[in-house]
Amino acid sequence: MSDVYGGVETGGTWCVCALGTGPDNVRDCEEFPTTTPAETLERIVEFFAKRPAPAAIGIGSFGPVDVDPASPTWGHVTTTPKPGWQHAAVAPVLRDRLDVPVAFDTDVNAAALGEHRWGAGCDRDCLCYLTVGTGIGAGLLIDGAPLRGLVHSEAGHMLIPHDRSRDPFAGVCPSHGDCWEGLASGTAMAERWRRPPKDLPDDHPAWALEAEYLALGILGIVYVVSPHRVIVGGGVMQRASLLPMVRRRFRELLAGYLDAALLNDGIEDYLVPPALGDRAGVLGAFALATTIT
Repeated sequence: MSDVYGGVETGGTWCVCALGTGPDNVRDCEEFPTTTPAETLERIVEFFAKRPAPAAIGIGSFGPVDVDPASPTWGHVTTTPKPGWQHAAVAPVLRDRLDVPVAFDTDVNAAALGEHRWGAGCDRDCLCYLTVGTGIGAGLLIDGAPLRGLVHSEAGHMLIPHDRSRDPFAGVCPSHGDCWEGLASGTAMAERWRRPPKDLPDDHPAWALEAEYLALGILGIVYVVSPHRVIVGGGVMQRASLLPMVRRRFRELLAGYLDAALLNDGIEDYLVPPALGDRAGVLGAFALATTIT
């Protein structure tokens, strides 16, 4: 059996393929745009076909996706708003074309697994990995394994308080308008302020509003799931001043209701950035691959 694993992270904008066993042993890695399903899957197949076959491949995909192994559409993207990708088969195509075992989950669950094994969640078996970028997604681990229910978590589409007198913006989600993702994703910020988030100065009112929305959503996750740690990553979180603002507003909204040190004076050890940076997803796909070998 091969001593390496394959990792694939299919994001809404970029796809990453890699071979290795962990953060200290990435033997090969390639990144390319996520275009049409046919073109993107062909690029993935080409990446692995030119290299020694891995023991298994883990795939972390943007969603929504079907992660039920008993379902006839397991491994498919389902009702995504990304044009052309609705009901596209991903895992079955790669499994059959490459003739290797394939594990499949959401991109955020894969990132949560990566951070749990090698990063900021190593000592936390109940964990939330939150990404704030083009969209908003949350990967949830319970006892170190992805939370499984009727479907996977879609925390980015929960409804949060929206004060229209402060923020009359209608939201960008094509399904729900002003859900969490519709109000606080990087896409929402760019449309609301007519500039990409990276172009907004630190003193722009966008950041206080963004911190408000992120704190509200995280508070909802904490009240329902009660994770031991929340890891907050994604492109929007690259603004260094944002996470401290989110921590402050989270504590204000909590209002002392939960008596846990990490939620109060220990907040800097509770809401944390990813230790694996932007590699969390593809490294987590390695971890996902190990679950089926």
